[in-house]
Amino acid sequence: MIEAELKARVHAPEMVVQQLDARATARVEMYRDTYYDRPDGSLKKADEELRVRTVHGADCTRTVLTFKGAAVDEESGSKPEHETRVEDAEAMHAILRGLGHVEIIAFEKHCRNYEFEARGRQMLATLVRVPEINGTFLELETLVDEDEVNAALDDIRSVLLELGLRPEDLTRETYTGAVAARRGAALT
Repeated sequence: MIEAELKARVHAPEMVVQQLDARATARVEMYRDTYYDRPDGSLKKADEELRVRTVHGADCTRTVLTFKGAAVDEESGSKPEHETRVEDAEAMHAILRGLGHVEIIAFEKHCRNYEFEARGRQMLATLVRVPEINGTFLELETLVDEDEVNAALDDIRSVLLELGLRPEDLTRETYTGAVAARRGAALT
């Protein structure tokens, strides 16, 4: 499946929260993301990502391993995504290191997640603040087959407009890149 996704900078977070609260119940969570690569940086060079995410929510903590392939849509950066739940986060980190992967960056994301249906699609809206980065972001995504990416992105753009976000608010800036820049480090 392809994660058709657009990300926007949010200039009026309170207004967007009100709009989203009218659509669904928020799930407030803190993500601890750790990204890995091979020592030669070949995943980054291939536009691929390998991530371990531990999600701390009100009711539970869960960890997922995610691999994202190269973007299938350059404008949005939408990628194939494969994800599985992991029982033991520390063991997963040890396995990846044991297989020769190296940690390239780790950081926290503070998220308000909303799941709802729009335009006949199941969508996930995530309002994001990363403590090391100025500003608030909104990620809006849906999972689709590759031949549906363009139509799904059009639907996502329509929902973003309904939420008060404009085309000029869209960004391809990555959290990994922004956090690395803030720390004065380069991603390998």
